[in-house]
Amino acid sequence: MSVERVAVIGGGVIGLSVAWRAAAAGHDVTVVDPAPGRGASWVAGGMLAPVTEAWPGEEAGLHLGEESLRRWPSFAAELTADGGDPGLSMAGTVVAALDRGDADQLGVLAEYLASVGRAVESVTGRQLRALEPGVNAVRALLVPGDLAVDNRKLLRALHAAGVRRGVKFVDDEATGIEPGRVRTLAGEVPCDVVVIAAGARSGRLHPALAVRPLKGEILRLRARRTSLPPPSRTVRAVVEGRPVYLVPRADGELVLGATQYEAGFDETVSARGVRELLEGAERIFPSIDEYELVECAAGLRAASADTVPFVGELGDGLFAATGHHRNGLLMAPVTADAIVALLDGTAPPPHVEAANPHRLGEK
Repeated sequence: MSVERVAVIGGGVIGLSVAWRAAAAGHDVTVVDPAPGRGASWVAGGMLAPVTEAWPGEEAGLHLGEESLRRWPSFAAELTADGGDPGLSMAGTVVAALDRGDADQLGVLAEYLASVGRAVESVTGRQLRALEPGVNAVRALLVPGDLAVDNRKLLRALHAAGVRRGVKFVDDEATGIEPGRVRTLAGEVPCDVVVIAAGARSGRLHPALAVRPLKGEILRLRARRTSLPPPSRTVRAVVEGRPVYLVPRADGELVLGATQYEAGFDETVSARGVRELLEGAERIFPSIDEYELVECAAGLRAASADTVPFVGELGDGLFAATGHHRNGLLMAPVTADAIVALLDGTAPPPHVEAANPHRLGEK
């Protein structure tokens, strides 16, 4: 269909990606968000990792994530030309096992990935240390296809690209949606179509969006002259049942996550979360004890019941682009392309049908 005015509620990575792509396609776009470019996207690790996030029973998310990953190189190249370099890293990912029990779980993951046609390389701890000095493991999987991006460079580039394409920004909170307008605290935004990309708060705007917040903390650290440099690849592991990841940045920083628990809309940083992250990281990469602690922050992931996002038409001029759980940055390209295709009345990308926003029924 032909659309002139599109209101995107939410200025995180999904909302900004949708806004940029829609404006580039010729639509008149307004983003409604009290703090565009902040929120959960600002404190993300930046992993683009559908393979290392995969597990039996989650094939729908795997296929959608891989479809988006295929789009990432061209997405990054076009964004660099339009708004700035998002810091895409092609170095790949390591999944590390700290003991024999973890190694057994690693074997289960490797077998599953092989069964669905995904190639990974298994290496010993000694072989891993030759590639990544200082990383502690008895065995590991090398996953060259799982990439990473600098989330903050990405957000700044998306904002700049949107401005260049004529996207308008209303720095206000959306309080409701009515035909032809989005209500905000200070007034209203007229529109023909609304895209709900409000992350963990999307459920407040439409009953079909069963999205709940999952709190997660991250730490940002920086190597000192006396310490080992960060690993060149993203390193993932499970320490005493808790997932931990270390994502290097080009400027020498290291992003450390990822706690995950139910805490409502609480975005404060807990001492427990910081302790768990540092203790887990020390087991994987002992040199982190010598690093400078630069930042502690928390964000709210937008989680659906089945870990698959809500992407598609809700009806009455409403579209959903939310519920991406841990994979908002990963799925930004495919989500943006899907929304623009639906706005223009063309076929959405493959595997997007699994993200039908009506699949779980209304709350």
